[in-house]
Amino acid sequence: MDRLLPNDRERATLVGRVWDPAERGPVLVVVAGDDAVDVTDLGPTCSTLLERHDAAALRAAAADPARRRWSLATLIEAFGDERDPEVARLLSPVDLQVLKAAGVTFVESMVERVIEERAQGDLQQAEAIRGQLAAAIGGAIAQVKPGSEAAEKVKQILVSEGLWSQYLEVGIGPDPEIFTKAPVLSSVGVGATIGVLSRSAWNNPEPEVALVARADGTPVGAMLGNDVNLRDFEGRSALLLTEAKDNNASCALGPFIRLFDEDFGIDDVRGLDVHLTVEGPEGFRMDGVSSMSNISRDPLELIGHTCGAHHHYPDGFVLLTGTLFAPTQDRHGPGQGFTHVVGDVVRISADRLGELVNVVDHAETAPPWTFGIWDLVESLNRRSLLAAG
Repeated sequence: MDRLLPNDRERATLVGRVWDPAERGPVLVVVAGDDAVDVTDLGPTCSTLLERHDAAALRAAAADPARRRWSLATLIEAFGDERDPEVARLLSPVDLQVLKAAGVTFVESMVERVIEERAQGDLQQAEAIRGQLAAAIGGAIAQVKPGSEAAEKVKQILVSEGLWSQYLEVGIGPDPEIFTKAPVLSSVGVGATIGVLSRSAWNNPEPEVALVARADGTPVGAMLGNDVNLRDFEGRSALLLTEAKDNNASCALGPFIRLFDEDFGIDDVRGLDVHLTVEGPEGFRMDGVSSMSNISRDPLELIGHTCGAHHHYPDGFVLLTGTLFAPTQDRHGPGQGFTHVVGDVVRISADRLGELVNVVDHAETAPPWTFGIWDLVESLNRRSLLAAG
Protein backbone atom coordinates (compact mmCIF):
# COMPACT_ATOMS: atom_id res chain seq x y z
CA MET A 1 0.00 0.00 0.00
CA ASP A 2 2.85 2.40 0.76
CA ARG A 3 3.99 2.30 -2.89
CA LEU A 4 0.48 3.14 -4.05
CA LEU A 5 0.45 6.45 -2.17
CA PRO A 6 2.80 9.47 -2.28
CA ASN A 7 5.86 9.37 -0.04
CA ASP A 8 4.46 12.43 1.78
CA ARG A 9 0.96 10.96 1.96
CA GLU A 10 0.21 12.56 5.33
CA ARG A 11 0.31 15.99 3.65
CA ALA A 12 -1.49 14.99 0.44
CA THR A 13 -5.16 15.42 -0.42
CA LEU A 14 -5.99 12.40 -2.57
CA VAL A 15 -9.28 12.10 -4.44
CA GLY A 16 -10.47 8.94 -6.18
CA ARG A 17 -13.40 6.78 -7.12
CA VAL A 18 -14.42 3.35 -5.85
CA TRP A 19 -16.83 0.85 -7.37
CA ASP A 20 -19.46 0.21 -4.68
CA PRO A 21 -21.19 -3.18 -5.13
CA ALA A 22 -24.00 -2.15 -2.77
CA GLU A 23 -24.87 0.87 -4.91
CA ARG A 24 -23.99 -0.75 -8.26
CA GLY A 25 -22.07 2.36 -9.14
CA PRO A 26 -19.08 4.62 -8.39
CA VAL A 27 -18.58 6.64 -5.22
CA LEU A 28 -16.18 9.53 -4.69
CA VAL A 29 -13.55 9.10 -1.99
CA VAL A 30 -10.83 11.04 -0.22
CA VAL A 31 -7.94 9.16 1.40
CA ALA A 32 -7.72 9.51 5.16
CA GLY A 33 -5.03 7.45 6.84
CA ASP A 34 -5.42 3.86 5.62
CA ASP A 35 -8.99 4.37 4.41
CA ALA A 36 -10.88 5.71 1.42
CA VAL A 37 -13.72 7.86 2.79
CA ASP A 38 -17.00 8.39 0.91
CA VAL A 39 -17.60 12.05 -0.05
CA THR A 40 -20.08 11.41 -2.88
CA ASP A 41 -22.66 13.72 -1.31
CA LEU A 42 -20.28 16.62 -1.95
CA GLY A 43 -20.15 15.82 -5.68
CA PRO A 44 -21.90 13.81 -6.90
CA THR A 45 -19.41 13.47 -9.80
CA CYS A 46 -15.68 14.05 -9.70
CA SER A 47 -16.05 16.91 -12.15
CA THR A 48 -18.54 18.75 -9.92
CA LEU A 49 -16.61 17.90 -6.75
CA LEU A 50 -13.49 19.61 -8.08
CA GLU A 51 -15.48 22.64 -9.22
CA ARG A 52 -17.02 23.16 -5.76
CA HIS A 53 -14.47 22.13 -3.18
CA ASP A 54 -10.81 22.72 -2.44
CA ALA A 55 -8.28 20.50 -0.70
CA ALA A 56 -8.93 21.91 2.79
CA ALA A 57 -12.68 21.32 2.55
CA LEU A 58 -12.20 17.75 1.38
CA ARG A 59 -9.69 16.98 4.12
CA ALA A 60 -12.19 18.23 6.68
CA ALA A 61 -14.95 16.05 5.22
CA ALA A 62 -12.72 12.96 5.18
CA ALA A 63 -12.04 13.44 8.91
CA ASP A 64 -15.72 12.86 9.74
CA PRO A 65 -15.88 9.46 11.51
CA ALA A 66 -19.53 9.02 10.54
CA ARG A 67 -18.78 8.72 6.84
CA ARG A 68 -18.59 5.35 5.07
CA ARG A 69 -15.12 4.10 4.36
CA TRP A 70 -13.18 1.29 2.70
CA SER A 71 -9.85 -0.07 3.76
CA LEU A 72 -7.21 0.76 1.17
CA ALA A 73 -5.67 -2.66 1.78
CA THR A 74 -9.00 -4.29 0.85
CA LEU A 75 -9.27 -2.23 -2.32
CA ILE A 76 -5.73 -3.20 -3.30
CA GLU A 77 -6.54 -6.88 -2.73
CA ALA A 78 -9.24 -6.48 -5.40
CA PHE A 79 -6.66 -5.77 -8.12
CA GLY A 80 -7.62 -7.94 -11.10
CA ASP A 81 -11.25 -8.43 -10.01
CA GLU A 82 -12.62 -5.81 -12.39
CA ARG A 83 -15.06 -8.28 -14.01
CA ASP A 84 -16.76 -8.97 -10.67
CA PRO A 85 -19.46 -6.37 -9.83
CA GLU A 86 -19.63 -7.73 -6.27
CA VAL A 87 -16.10 -6.61 -5.41
CA ALA A 88 -15.27 -3.06 -4.30
CA ARG A 89 -12.28 -1.77 -6.26
CA LEU A 90 -10.50 1.41 -7.22
CA LEU A 91 -11.61 3.05 -10.48
CA SER A 92 -10.09 5.75 -12.61
CA PRO A 93 -10.29 8.89 -10.43
CA VAL A 94 -12.16 10.96 -13.04
CA ASP A 95 -15.56 10.63 -14.65
CA LEU A 96 -17.12 13.38 -16.82
CA GLN A 97 -13.88 15.21 -17.57
CA VAL A 98 -12.78 15.06 -21.22
CA LEU A 99 -9.60 12.99 -21.67
CA LYS A 100 -7.05 15.01 -23.64
CA ALA A 101 -3.37 14.36 -24.34
CA ALA A 102 -0.36 16.32 -25.56
CA GLY A 103 2.07 14.60 -27.88
CA VAL A 104 5.72 15.11 -28.80
CA THR A 105 6.56 17.26 -25.77
CA PHE A 106 9.98 15.65 -25.09
CA VAL A 107 12.85 15.65 -27.59
CA GLU A 108 13.65 11.95 -27.13
CA SER A 109 10.10 10.82 -27.89
CA MET A 110 9.88 13.32 -30.75
CA VAL A 111 12.86 11.68 -32.43
CA GLU A 112 11.23 8.29 -31.97
CA ARG A 113 8.05 9.55 -33.65
CA VAL A 114 10.15 10.62 -36.64
CA ILE A 115 11.61 7.10 -36.70
CA GLU A 116 8.12 5.56 -36.63
CA GLU A 117 7.09 7.75 -39.54
CA ARG A 118 10.17 6.96 -41.63
CA ALA A 119 9.93 3.24 -40.83
CA GLN A 120 6.23 3.37 -41.76
CA GLY A 121 5.44 1.25 -38.73
CA ASP A 122 8.02 -1.43 -39.55
CA LEU A 123 9.92 -2.35 -36.38
CA GLN A 124 12.68 -4.04 -38.40
CA GLN A 125 13.74 -0.75 -40.00
CA ALA A 126 13.67 1.33 -36.83
CA GLU A 127 17.16 0.61 -35.54
CA ALA A 128 18.89 1.64 -38.77
CA ILE A 129 16.86 4.84 -39.04
CA ARG A 130 17.53 5.64 -35.39
CA GLY A 131 21.24 5.58 -36.05
CA GLN A 132 20.89 7.84 -39.09
CA LEU A 133 18.86 10.45 -37.24
CA ALA A 134 20.55 10.53 -33.85
CA ALA A 135 23.67 12.40 -34.89
CA ALA A 136 21.81 14.68 -37.30
CA ILE A 137 19.05 16.06 -35.07
CA GLY A 138 19.26 14.71 -31.51
CA GLY A 139 21.56 17.26 -29.93
CA ALA A 140 20.69 20.10 -32.28
CA ILE A 141 17.06 20.24 -31.21
CA ALA A 142 17.36 19.47 -27.50
CA GLN A 143 17.84 23.09 -26.40
CA VAL A 144 15.52 24.76 -28.92
CA LYS A 145 12.43 26.48 -27.50
CA PRO A 146 9.35 25.52 -29.54
CA GLY A 147 7.94 28.35 -31.63
CA SER A 148 11.05 30.54 -31.26
CA GLU A 149 13.10 32.17 -34.01
CA ALA A 150 15.82 29.62 -33.32
CA ALA A 151 13.30 26.83 -33.86
CA GLU A 152 12.30 28.31 -37.20
CA LYS A 153 15.96 28.41 -38.28
CA VAL A 154 16.40 24.75 -37.29
CA LYS A 155 13.28 23.93 -39.28
CA GLN A 156 14.66 25.56 -42.41
CA ILE A 157 17.94 23.65 -42.08
CA LEU A 158 16.14 20.33 -41.67
CA VAL A 159 13.83 21.05 -44.59
CA SER A 160 16.84 21.75 -46.81
CA GLU A 161 18.39 18.44 -45.71
CA GLY A 162 15.19 16.49 -46.34
CA LEU A 163 14.77 15.63 -42.66
CA TRP A 164 11.63 17.60 -41.83
CA SER A 165 8.64 15.72 -40.36
CA GLN A 166 5.15 16.44 -39.11
CA TYR A 167 6.38 15.34 -35.67
CA LEU A 168 9.15 17.91 -35.72
CA GLU A 169 6.50 20.49 -36.63
CA VAL A 170 4.54 19.89 -33.43
CA GLY A 171 7.72 19.25 -31.44
CA ILE A 172 9.45 22.57 -32.10
CA GLY A 173 6.84 24.55 -34.06
CA PRO A 174 4.51 27.16 -32.53
CA ASP A 175 1.59 24.79 -31.88
CA PRO A 176 1.73 21.55 -29.89
CA GLU A 177 -0.11 18.35 -30.66
CA ILE A 178 -3.24 18.25 -28.49
CA PHE A 179 -5.70 15.43 -29.15
CA THR A 180 -8.62 13.65 -27.51
CA LYS A 181 -7.19 10.46 -26.03
CA ALA A 182 -10.34 8.53 -25.17
CA PRO A 183 -14.07 8.96 -24.51
CA VAL A 184 -15.48 10.24 -21.23
CA LEU A 185 -15.68 7.45 -18.58
CA SER A 186 -13.54 5.01 -20.60
CA SER A 187 -10.29 5.29 -18.62
CA VAL A 188 -9.28 2.52 -16.22
CA GLY A 189 -7.73 2.78 -12.78
CA VAL A 190 -4.91 1.26 -10.77
CA GLY A 191 -4.88 -2.53 -10.71
CA ALA A 192 -6.91 -2.79 -13.91
CA THR A 193 -6.05 -4.41 -17.23
CA ILE A 194 -4.71 -2.18 -20.01
CA GLY A 195 -5.20 -3.13 -23.65
CA VAL A 196 -3.20 -3.21 -26.86
CA LEU A 197 -4.68 -4.51 -30.12
CA SER A 198 -3.80 -8.12 -30.85
CA ARG A 199 -2.84 -7.18 -34.42
CA SER A 200 -0.25 -4.65 -33.25
CA ALA A 201 3.34 -5.89 -33.35
CA TRP A 202 5.01 -2.71 -32.05
CA ASN A 203 3.51 -0.92 -29.07
CA ASN A 204 4.53 0.62 -25.77
CA PRO A 205 3.45 2.26 -22.52
CA GLU A 206 3.61 6.03 -22.28
CA PRO A 207 4.09 7.02 -18.62
CA GLU A 208 3.00 10.60 -18.08
CA VAL A 209 1.90 13.20 -15.58
CA ALA A 210 -1.76 14.05 -16.08
CA LEU A 211 -3.16 17.42 -15.01
CA VAL A 212 -6.79 17.73 -13.91
CA ALA A 213 -8.44 21.06 -14.73
CA ARG A 214 -11.71 22.76 -13.95
CA ALA A 215 -14.08 24.11 -16.60
CA ASP A 216 -12.26 27.45 -16.71
CA GLY A 217 -8.95 25.71 -17.44
CA THR A 218 -7.51 26.10 -13.96
CA PRO A 219 -5.42 23.04 -13.07
CA VAL A 220 -6.42 21.79 -9.61
CA GLY A 221 -4.45 18.56 -9.30
CA ALA A 222 -2.24 15.94 -10.90
CA MET A 223 -2.00 12.16 -11.18
CA LEU A 224 -0.16 9.53 -13.18
CA GLY A 225 -1.28 8.26 -16.56
CA ASN A 226 -0.47 5.66 -19.19
CA ASP A 227 -1.25 6.83 -22.73
CA VAL A 228 -0.93 3.33 -24.22
CA ASN A 229 0.25 3.59 -27.82
CA LEU A 230 0.51 1.39 -30.94
CA ARG A 231 3.71 2.54 -32.66
CA ASP A 232 3.19 0.47 -35.80
CA PHE A 233 -0.27 1.96 -36.42
CA GLU A 234 0.74 5.59 -35.92
CA GLY A 235 3.95 4.99 -37.86
CA ARG A 236 2.04 3.79 -40.93
CA SER A 237 -0.01 6.98 -40.99
CA ALA A 238 -0.72 9.85 -38.61
CA LEU A 239 -4.35 9.47 -39.71
CA LEU A 240 -4.38 6.21 -37.76
CA LEU A 241 -3.79 8.11 -34.50
CA THR A 242 -7.24 7.23 -33.18
CA GLU A 243 -6.70 3.52 -33.79
CA ALA A 244 -3.24 3.80 -32.24
CA LYS A 245 -4.45 5.61 -29.13
CA ASP A 246 -8.12 4.90 -28.45
CA ASN A 247 -8.85 1.24 -27.81
CA ASN A 248 -10.52 -0.72 -25.05
CA ALA A 249 -8.62 -0.16 -21.78
CA SER A 250 -5.96 1.97 -23.51
CA CYS A 251 -5.93 4.84 -21.00
CA ALA A 252 -5.01 4.25 -17.36
CA LEU A 253 -5.16 7.01 -14.74
CA GLY A 254 -4.48 7.19 -11.02
CA PRO A 255 -4.09 5.90 -8.51
CA PHE A 256 -5.59 9.12 -7.07
CA ILE A 257 -5.75 12.79 -8.03
CA ARG A 258 -3.44 14.78 -5.78
CA LEU A 259 -5.08 18.16 -5.32
CA PHE A 260 -3.01 21.32 -5.40
CA ASP A 261 -2.65 22.97 -1.99
CA GLU A 262 -0.05 24.69 0.16
CA ASP A 263 2.19 21.59 0.05
CA PHE A 264 1.89 20.65 -3.63
CA GLY A 265 1.34 22.74 -6.75
CA ILE A 266 2.26 23.26 -10.37
CA ASP A 267 5.88 24.05 -9.51
CA ASP A 268 6.14 20.65 -7.85
CA VAL A 269 4.73 19.05 -11.00
CA ARG A 270 7.46 20.73 -13.03
CA GLY A 271 10.08 18.95 -10.91
CA LEU A 272 8.61 15.45 -10.86
CA ASP A 273 10.58 12.40 -11.95
CA VAL A 274 8.38 9.69 -13.47
CA HIS A 275 9.67 6.13 -13.18
CA LEU A 276 8.67 3.24 -15.43
CA THR A 277 9.13 -0.48 -14.87
CA VAL A 278 7.84 -3.20 -17.18
CA GLU A 279 8.11 -6.81 -15.94
CA GLY A 280 7.28 -9.50 -18.46
CA PRO A 281 5.99 -13.03 -17.83
CA GLU A 282 9.17 -14.44 -19.43
CA GLY A 283 11.45 -12.59 -16.98
CA PHE A 284 12.03 -9.51 -19.13
CA ARG A 285 12.48 -6.25 -17.23
CA MET A 286 12.77 -2.68 -18.42
CA ASP A 287 13.38 0.36 -16.22
CA GLY A 288 13.52 4.03 -17.01
CA VAL A 289 12.99 7.49 -15.60
CA SER A 290 11.64 10.68 -17.16
CA SER A 291 12.04 14.14 -15.66
CA MET A 292 9.34 16.74 -16.17
CA SER A 293 12.15 19.29 -16.08
CA ASN A 294 13.05 18.13 -19.59
CA ILE A 295 9.63 18.87 -21.09
CA SER A 296 9.89 21.23 -24.06
CA ARG A 297 6.67 23.14 -23.32
CA ASP A 298 5.61 24.25 -19.86
CA PRO A 299 2.54 22.41 -18.49
CA LEU A 300 0.60 25.68 -18.25
CA GLU A 301 1.40 26.42 -21.89
CA LEU A 302 -0.09 23.05 -22.80
CA ILE A 303 -3.18 23.84 -20.71
CA GLY A 304 -3.54 27.13 -22.61
CA HIS A 305 -3.46 25.35 -25.96
CA THR A 306 -6.11 22.91 -24.71
CA CYS A 307 -8.68 25.21 -23.14
CA GLY A 308 -9.54 28.87 -23.75
CA ALA A 309 -11.63 31.03 -26.02
CA HIS A 310 -11.02 28.50 -28.80
CA HIS A 311 -12.35 25.48 -26.83
CA HIS A 312 -14.42 25.02 -23.68
CA TYR A 313 -14.92 21.99 -21.44
CA PRO A 314 -17.90 22.59 -19.13
CA ASP A 315 -17.16 19.43 -17.11
CA GLY A 316 -13.43 20.06 -16.93
CA PHE A 317 -10.71 17.99 -18.53
CA VAL A 318 -7.67 15.80 -17.97
CA LEU A 319 -4.49 16.58 -19.89
CA LEU A 320 -1.81 13.92 -20.25
CA THR A 321 1.28 16.10 -20.68
CA GLY A 322 3.40 13.79 -22.85
CA THR A 323 6.14 11.25 -22.30
CA LEU A 324 9.89 11.06 -22.60
CA PHE A 325 9.63 7.30 -23.14
CA ALA A 326 9.58 5.55 -26.49
CA PRO A 327 11.26 2.32 -25.33
CA THR A 328 13.99 0.92 -27.57
CA GLN A 329 15.40 -1.85 -25.33
CA ASP A 330 15.63 -5.08 -27.30
CA ARG A 331 13.21 -7.71 -26.07
CA HIS A 332 12.96 -10.48 -28.65
CA GLY A 333 16.43 -10.22 -30.18
CA PRO A 334 19.06 -7.74 -31.38
CA GLY A 335 17.54 -4.83 -33.25
CA GLN A 336 14.00 -5.91 -32.39
CA GLY A 337 13.34 -3.12 -29.90
CA PHE A 338 10.52 -3.20 -27.37
CA THR A 339 6.89 -4.24 -27.65
CA HIS A 340 4.39 -5.41 -25.06
CA VAL A 341 3.38 -9.02 -24.52
CA VAL A 342 0.27 -10.21 -22.71
CA GLY A 343 0.95 -10.43 -18.99
CA ASP A 344 3.35 -7.48 -18.75
CA VAL A 345 3.09 -5.68 -15.43
CA VAL A 346 3.53 -1.94 -15.96
CA ARG A 347 4.45 0.25 -12.99
CA ILE A 348 4.49 4.03 -13.32
CA SER A 349 5.48 5.99 -10.24
CA ALA A 350 6.47 9.39 -8.91
CA ASP A 351 7.40 10.04 -5.31
CA ARG A 352 4.68 12.62 -4.76
CA LEU A 353 1.93 10.95 -6.83
CA GLY A 354 2.24 7.28 -5.84
CA GLU A 355 2.28 4.31 -8.20
CA LEU A 356 -0.02 3.31 -11.07
CA VAL A 357 0.09 -0.46 -11.67
CA ASN A 358 -1.61 -2.25 -14.59
CA VAL A 359 -1.38 -5.57 -16.43
CA VAL A 360 -1.32 -5.82 -20.23
CA ASP A 361 -3.83 -7.85 -22.24
CA HIS A 362 -5.19 -7.59 -25.74
CA ALA A 363 -7.80 -4.86 -26.06
CA GLU A 364 -10.18 -7.39 -27.59
CA THR A 365 -10.12 -9.65 -24.52
CA ALA A 366 -9.58 -7.11 -21.73
CA PRO A 367 -12.69 -6.39 -19.62
CA PRO A 368 -14.96 -4.32 -21.88
CA TRP A 369 -16.04 -0.78 -21.12
CA THR A 370 -19.73 -1.15 -20.27
CA PHE A 371 -20.54 1.57 -17.72
CA GLY A 372 -21.33 4.68 -19.73
CA ILE A 373 -22.80 8.15 -19.16
CA TRP A 374 -26.41 6.99 -18.99
CA ASP A 375 -25.43 4.25 -16.52
CA LEU A 376 -23.83 6.92 -14.34
CA VAL A 377 -26.93 9.10 -14.54
CA GLU A 378 -29.18 6.18 -13.57
CA SER A 379 -26.86 5.22 -10.71
CA LEU A 380 -26.85 8.75 -9.30
CA ASN A 381 -30.61 9.01 -9.71
CA ARG A 382 -31.19 5.76 -7.79
CA ARG A 383 -29.23 7.25 -4.91
CA SER A 384 -31.15 10.55 -5.08
CA LEU A 385 -27.92 12.39 -5.79
CA LEU A 386 -28.94 14.30 -8.89
CA ALA A 387 -31.05 16.80 -6.98
CA ALA A 388 -27.99 17.65 -4.92
CA GLY A 389 -25.96 18.00 -8.11
